[in-house]
Amino acid sequence: MKDELRYIGQKVVEKKIELAKKVDFGTDGQLMQKIAVSKFPLTERVEYRAKLIGYFGEALYEDTEIIKERVSDWAAKAAHVAINDHISLSSTLRGIYSYRTVIWDVFTEELEKRKFAPITMLDVSKIIDPLIDIVCSIIGEEFEKHNHNLMKVAYTALEELSVPVVPLTEGLAIVPLVGNIDTHRAKLIMDVTLHEAAKLKLTDIIFDVSGVPIIDTMVANQLFHIVHALRLLGVKVMLTGIRPEIAQTIISLGMDFSGIQTRASMKQALEEIGILKS
Repeated sequence: MKDELRYIGQKVVEKKIELAKKVDFGTDGQLMQKIAVSKFPLTERVEYRAKLIGYFGEALYEDTEIIKERVSDWAAKAAHVAINDHISLSSTLRGIYSYRTVIWDVFTEELEKRKFAPITMLDVSKIIDPLIDIVCSIIGEEFEKHNHNLMKVAYTALEELSVPVVPLTEGLAIVPLVGNIDTHRAKLIMDVTLHEAAKLKLTDIIFDVSGVPIIDTMVANQLFHIVHALRLLGVKVMLTGIRPEIAQTIISLGMDFSGIQTRASMKQALEEIGILKS
């Protein structure tokens, strides 16, 4: 039995380039279009397909664990190529299953020539099918990582838009805050404002908190840290939209906001600065 598997495996390895050229994705028109304009040259693509076919052949007579590692590495790179070529996950997986047809064509041919025992077919299947499953699994994982990273980038960009630093005049910007502020968003507000303050060479920032529905102990404490961090950079901070209950919260915490100017509204602050006329 081992001799039969070795013979078939060696035949697959010998013919891997020839077999790679037979890998056909013709039933998937979208995949064929993407491949046609791929940045991955056809010659290199054929050679890369041949590698996987060669691994399938080697698996019939080499250490399976070593082959699994090689197959996993192959799948990871194949996933990155597909992602860069904007090929969908479903098309990529359908393409992988076409390798099975090529391998079985070789096996069927040799089976007829050499009169192998029918059980040999089952043994080949037990070795190669799990490898194809590994390829599909790794590709799926790589696509999932890619999509997760895209979502993370999009979410980060959306978060940063939730902390708009709007320059008004040289050295002055306003930060209108809207919505709830939790610990994560407070850190984001600090990171963005510190970065923009340095980038825009700001000397004054006006935080308008009239759009923040609840300013509890935690939020007030976070605002205090943000203001303190900006003051360390030499940026003067003014808070506008302070409601009576917010003032009470600040006082109850014993926070020293004496060095921070506060105004009832953004309009009042801008009028005092001279940007708006009353």
